[in-house]
Amino acid sequence: MSVRSLLLLIVAVPALLLGGAAALGMTIPVPEWGRDYVLRFALDPQDAPLDLPEIEGPDDPTRPLVVIDAGHGGRDPGSVAGEEGGAQVLEKDIVLSLALALRDELLAEGGIRVALTRDDDRIIVLADRPQIARQLGADLFLSVHADSAGDRRDVGGASIYTLSNEASSEAAARFAERENAADRLNGITIEGQSEEVSNILVELSQQRTQEDATDFASLIAREGQGRIRFHPQPRRSAELAVLRAPDVPGVLFESGFVTNDADRSRLMTEEGRAEYAAVLARAIRVYFARRAEP
Repeated sequence: MSVRSLLLLIVAVPALLLGGAAALGMTIPVPEWGRDYVLRFALDPQDAPLDLPEIEGPDDPTRPLVVIDAGHGGRDPGSVAGEEGGAQVLEKDIVLSLALALRDELLAEGGIRVALTRDDDRIIVLADRPQIARQLGADLFLSVHADSAGDRRDVGGASIYTLSNEASSEAAARFAERENAADRLNGITIEGQSEEVSNILVELSQQRTQEDATDFASLIAREGQGRIRFHPQPRRSAELAVLRAPDVPGVLFESGFVTNDADRSRLMTEEGRAEYAAVLARAIRVYFARRAEP
C-alpha cells in the first residue's frame, strides 16, 4: 500500500466512525490538545517539500556547491559540558559558530557556492539534512559536530566519519547510535523508512559517491596535520543517518570533545574556530580543484 493510500485510509476511517456515531446520537471523546496524540509518517521527498536555505556565493550555477550542516539545534542541544561557575557549553552552539566561520572563510576566498542547513538555533529532522543537500543539487555535504566523553576529560581531538554499514570500531558504533537517536530523543522520530532508503547503504558501496567522500575525508586529515588536534584514531566510519544521501558525497567532521578542556577552549574562541575553518576550507577547495581537472 502506498503512503498516499495509507493516509487516505487513516483519515477516512475516523470520519466514517464519527459520521455513524452522529447519526445514532452518540458522542466519541476526543483527546485534549497537547497530549501528544500525533501520528507521524515517513513521506516521499516529493510529498514533503523542504524549506531550502539560501545559496550564497557566486551567482553561477556551474560553480561547485557545498552544504554545511551544523548538527543538532533548537531543543536538541547535542553534547553538553559544564564550565566552572555552573555555565553549560552546548554542542549545538559550538558547531553553529564553526559552520558560520567556515561559510565566511569560503565566501571570502570566492569561487565556491555555500548553503547552511541551519544558520540559527532551530532543530532539523535528521533525514532532512542530507535531503536539503540533494534538493539543492550540492556537490559536497559536510556535517559538523562535537562529541562528549562523559567524565573522561582526557579524551579529545577531532575525528572524520564516512558512511559504512559496518562501524570501524565499537566507539564509532556507539557514536552513530547516539547521533541517529537524536530525533527519537527529541520527540520527532519518523517511523517506517521505505525500502529504498534502507537500501541506500548497499547502493553506496557500488557508487562513486562513497569513494569521493573517502577522498574528501583524507584531505581533511592531510590539511589538518600540524594545525588542529586529531584523535589518535581520527578516521572512522559508521552507519550515520545524516550521511545517507546516495548521490552527494558526505562527511561528518567531529571537531573535538566539549568535555575536553583544550578542545572546548579552542572551539569557543574566534581564533580557534578560524583555524578549523581554514583547514576545512582548504580541504574543500582541493577536493573541488581535483574534480575540475581535465
